[in-house]
Amino acid sequence: SGGPAPEPEGDRPAAGSQLLSASKERFPGQSVYHIKWVRWKEENTPVITQNENGPCPLLAIMNVLLLAWKIKLPPMMEIITAEQLMEYLGDYILDAKPKEISEIQRLNYEQNMSDAMAILHKLQTGLDVNVKFTGVRVFEYTPECIVFDLLDIPLYHGWLVDPQVADIVKAVGNCSYNQLVEKIISCKQSDNSELVSEGFVAEQFLNNTATQLTYHGLCELTSAVQEGELCVFFRNNHFSTMTKYKGQLYLLVTDQGFLTEEKVVWESLHNVDGDGNFCDSEFHLRPPSDPETVYRGQQDQIDQDYLMALSLQQEQQNQDINWEQIPEGISDLELAKKLQEEEDRRASQYYQEQEQAAVQVQVQGAASPASGRQSGSNERKRKEPREKEREKEKNSCVLL
Repeated sequence: SGGPAPEPEGDRPAAGSQLLSASKERFPGQSVYHIKWVRWKEENTPVITQNENGPCPLLAIMNVLLLAWKIKLPPMMEIITAEQLMEYLGDYILDAKPKEISEIQRLNYEQNMSDAMAILHKLQTGLDVNVKFTGVRVFEYTPECIVFDLLDIPLYHGWLVDPQVADIVKAVGNCSYNQLVEKIISCKQSDNSELVSEGFVAEQFLNNTATQLTYHGLCELTSAVQEGELCVFFRNNHFSTMTKYKGQLYLLVTDQGFLTEEKVVWESLHNVDGDGNFCDSEFHLRPPSDPETVYRGQQDQIDQDYLMALSLQQEQQNQDINWEQIPEGISDLELAKKLQEEEDRRASQYYQEQEQAAVQVQVQGAASPASGRQSGSNERKRKEPREKEREKEKNSCVLL
């Protein structure tokens, strides 16, 4: 199911072979990744899915290059090893070397390429990336960041401090995450009450933003990412392939559990809690066809619709009767009948709303025919007391 990566051409250095040798020394045994083919911009495009070993930055970077068609895999290839991925990536770095540049630029590029090659093996497990809370593209400089610069792949995060909250801005300052943790420990041990308070504010900020994405950060992220841009999003030590379509951010779905879900390609990033909506390659909503797959976005919508139905029902019940529509000089008996008719109307509307809510939940949850018959039976049981009350009212007088 798919052959090895192509051999380097000409007499250029065999970067792929070097990476393969280094990878085998550091990581005995091979990690195998399944390939999911999707229809991306009218072309069959491979997406590398994550396996049980968990996420790694290598997949996010490779998927950016694959979606940009800068790296191509053999058609119908189904699996690929980490070593093959490293070989493809190493060859691409050498191919992407600028042709017409000055001597100083060439030397600088070769130095960056050498530094990147030295840490490229870390892409299989994780990179030392340390965010700063002042901007979506602000990270503490580490050699690992050279990889993204060399590949011209933007790296973003959304863990920002809201500039309107002065005490948090002061407590966090220009610290990176690691520096802020050290500052909190130092402030707690201080005899200065102001520093102790500042450390407490900083610690509360970290606790309250444990998802590593704030609403201010999400707004800044949406503004900073360009329309159609393919980039990498860093959050909770996880690297995701990200893009922007019609002003909305989307993360590439790489979980191996969606391997057979060809229509599930992207997941929207529209809140800090991580509950997004699944979409196809054209960004149309596409709930997973597998009933075992939990479609959280759809379930949230069901819950919201149900709460809205309850709210409308409560609002209707709390409305007073429109006395202006009741004619003057009406008899007590006629007034009593109108009151009863209004009560019957409310009860009927209440049951209709309950039925609609129940039917909607059943449709979304793929309820069985048996459950539908049971619902109808319960509905008849609810209506029977009301019919008896109406029969009783016909045979009795109303005294006011």
